[in-house]
Amino acid sequence: MTAEEFLTAKAVRTTTSQVFDLVSEGEGSIYLHMGQLESCADKVIEVIRENYPDLNIPYHSRWGHFKVGGHDRVKSWLDQAQISDPMERARCFYDLVTTSVLLDAGAGPEWAYLENETNERYGRSEGLAVASYYLFQQGGFSSQKDQPFLADAKGLQSVTPMTIKEAFQVSERNPLIGVEGRALLMSSLGKAIENNSEYFIGGRIGGLVDYFDQTYGKSFSADKILYVVLRALSSIWPGRLEMDGMRLGDVWSHTKLGKGSQGYVAFHKLSQWLSYSLIEPLEWAGFKITDLDELTGLAEYRNGGLFLDSGVIELRHLGDLAKQHPPQSDLIIEWRALTVQLLDRIAPIIREKLSLEDFPLAKVLEGGTWWTGRKLASEKRSDSSPPLNIKSDGTVF
Repeated sequence: MTAEEFLTAKAVRTTTSQVFDLVSEGEGSIYLHMGQLESCADKVIEVIRENYPDLNIPYHSRWGHFKVGGHDRVKSWLDQAQISDPMERARCFYDLVTTSVLLDAGAGPEWAYLENETNERYGRSEGLAVASYYLFQQGGFSSQKDQPFLADAKGLQSVTPMTIKEAFQVSERNPLIGVEGRALLMSSLGKAIENNSEYFIGGRIGGLVDYFDQTYGKSFSADKILYVVLRALSSIWPGRLEMDGMRLGDVWSHTKLGKGSQGYVAFHKLSQWLSYSLIEPLEWAGFKITDLDELTGLAEYRNGGLFLDSGVIELRHLGDLAKQHPPQSDLIIEWRALTVQLLDRIAPIIREKLSLEDFPLAKVLEGGTWWTGRKLASEKRSDSSPPLNIKSDGTVF
């Protein structure tokens, strides 16, 4: 497989399938109990009916997190900003959601954000969403004081660890995992915008909207979004595998799959999370995005926790529950790969049980598997932490 081929959703399905086969043959660090998948689906359906009794489910994306606590922050911002042009609104949405998604790697169980406007406290993904929303709204990613609502190359390169600490209220009592990694990611994003001007038209993240319009027109498949994201942002990922002069990003090497690139397993979790989140702004601006199921499920700890906490997968060595694991470990690669594969297998079961044909994976995740993973975590662990202890640098989970 070439570097170009690794930077695709197809590579995620192909390489994680190899891990699935490895584990199914008893060669991995995890046991697989496929007989538990239907009962797991029943748990997900129970949560779907609790969260969305009318089954009117949005895509799994960042946009829902901006409404945590029942407050429509994006609408409030738009009322304030008074941006009437649909394309410019889409550009601003891209500036907001891209920075927010890339700052969304796991926060850790101890961190939370206190929102001054509501006096409410939010942790984990919701807290990161609210904190990044205010950082954006206050011009934290813009180099132009008279235009705060954008994320441009110079503005992003000015982000430092101190920027993150102050904006995310980080202290000894409120520690956030991966502060330095998050700041470096924003700075690297600014450099990527400078170096890839053909994608980032106008020197801002929102220029991607114009690129899509000029390249694909007003109707195209979702995998085109991921295709562009993986190429336009390939340079931002730190210290990872490289191939043919390209950084592969969220791709890791499993020791039992073979030497060199034969052992590579692709996930592209943050890039796909971003791609899902970039769909709606285009639709709001009049684009039609098709074939959503070309994208895969997300290999992160809520979906992964769902399958581990519900007994679909089981660790071969229970002592591994007490250990801390880096993302490049075989165990974490297997856990994430099984998550992708099992999401593809549980989705049709859920569709059939709900009698819904038009129910893309993006809605299964949101309905869905992500929330059920969080619910099970809260039932099993007092801090709602994932079942496995992951050593994160703030750029993976």
